Amino acid sequence: MVSRLVHQKGLDLIIGAAEAVVRAGGQIAIMGQGEAEVELQLGALAKRHRGEIALKVGFDETEARCMFAGSDFLLMPSRFEPCGLSQMYAQRFGSLPIARKTGGLADSIQDGLTGFLFRAISVDGRLDTIGRALNVFGNSDIFETMRRLAMARNFN
Repeated sequence: MVSRLVHQKGLDLIIGAAEAVVRAGGQIAIMGQGEAEVELQLGALAKRHRGEIALKVGFDETEARCMFAGSDFLLMPSRFEPCGLSQMYAQRFGSLPIARKTGGLADSIQDGLTGFLFRAISVDGRLDTIGRALNVFGNSDIFETMRRLAMARNFN
């Protein structure tokens, strides 16, 4: 996740889903800065799960691009997102967005083709969608097809 660390971005849903992601063998990398309380909560989460969850408070464009390019998925559970750019960057690099179906995210992610969308602002809705993504990850043919479709998107 590369994001401003603010309530709008749905980070409480990341915190709520993190345990399940780690239990499933996943790792989470977060870069951004924002509200002090959110940074503290994410820092505590990363401390509890050293090696599985990492937090970098701050922003570096080169590192952000490396995160997009080196990740399988981009978490983007925004409560609202008029446009959003991260999902487009991620798709270009072959990282499939897992995002809430709102605003520009709904416009730029094709559920089940170039990423994964969920509607409810809830940890359960988020976990169901992460589960769908992990199932696709387990099928390399489908996963690679989705990645190729995402990378071929034209957002001009």
